[in-house]
Amino acid sequence: MKWTLLLVTMLFASACGRAGDPAVSFHAQGQPQKLSEWHVVSADGKRLRLNAGVEPYALNTALFSDYAHKLRTLWLPPGTKAKYSEGAAFEFPVGTIISKTFYYPRVAGGAENAVLRIAEERDESRDGLDLAKMRMIETRLLVRRKEGWVAFPYVWNEEQTEAVLARGGDIVPLALHEPRARDGAVLQIDYMVPDENQCAGCHATDNTSRLIEPIGPRARHLNRDDPWHPGENQLTRMAATGRLAGLPANRVPRNARFDDANEPLDARARAYLDINCGHCHSAKGPADTSGLWLDAATRDPIRLGECKPPVAAGQGTGDHMFDVVPGQPDDSILVYRMSSLDPGAMMPEVGRATVHAEGVALVRDWIKAWLGECSSSAVASSTTVSN
Repeated sequence: MKWTLLLVTMLFASACGRAGDPAVSFHAQGQPQKLSEWHVVSADGKRLRLNAGVEPYALNTALFSDYAHKLRTLWLPPGTKAKYSEGAAFEFPVGTIISKTFYYPRVAGGAENAVLRIAEERDESRDGLDLAKMRMIETRLLVRRKEGWVAFPYVWNEEQTEAVLARGGDIVPLALHEPRARDGAVLQIDYMVPDENQCAGCHATDNTSRLIEPIGPRARHLNRDDPWHPGENQLTRMAATGRLAGLPANRVPRNARFDDANEPLDARARAYLDINCGHCHSAKGPADTSGLWLDAATRDPIRLGECKPPVAAGQGTGDHMFDVVPGQPDDSILVYRMSSLDPGAMMPEVGRATVHAEGVALVRDWIKAWLGECSSSAVASSTTVSN
């Protein structure tokens, strides 16, 4: 009850604070240099607020980005709806603006603004941010124009009052404090804000069309409880509020939360690989020729890497022979590449300067649970699939 009242209070306060804000501005052309020109979110150095009609949303399992928290929002032009799709991204109307603000919680009582606490994915976003407790890094927009989706990366200034377009990307030095480290160790990283081409590299999920599209707003990622409206399902609420058409009454796909120990191990690992790798490693994705498909739709064990040698051997293999060796995570290329920070070996190739220890541990446990071994017949079979 106390948590519910707190959420209601936050929502009420936020709504009051944005009553006089300009309406959201959809720019059908051009490249606005300041995030404030869109009027999706606003910040005064003390608090980040969402504009009227801008709705926050959360995913079951989120893409790992150096332990950053992410405040995700969706704005649809008044009177329009998104169209439901079972497996692909929803079809959004022209004028849709999707935002994702990356931030870190500050160390409690810390004097240095640069020292940040390594974030966990629980309670990953909320309606507005108290900037005395948070350090915003960047806000990325995906905008649905007539010609298709366009990506805009914006980097926040030190005062946390404005974010400026960074078409060429940016590097933000950060010092991350791990709260579980007894020695108070601080991890120095160069946080990478992707450039426009890198944005397109991940969001162009169809290797034939090369058109970019949203990754997170899909049924299996959004089918979960709504953190801001306790007791309601996000998709059900979207349909009830007139923002989603075609939602089935049942059998809506759902990915597991990777960090929920009550979920089956296989479901958790597959959800993690789907959101972190599946947009490239799929039958249509940029990594389709690798033969390693890690999206939610793939069920063939060989396509998932079982006893499958890499298409192109080299530095990225770590001298291992197979993508996945049943029961042997230390002999599996998948674990090696997830654990690496070597630019020539690490996967994903962009978007991280740290190793996601929890994600690697999950995939290791998943591979440990696989039965079987890579016999000579398995090698021959997997070679045929790879080719």
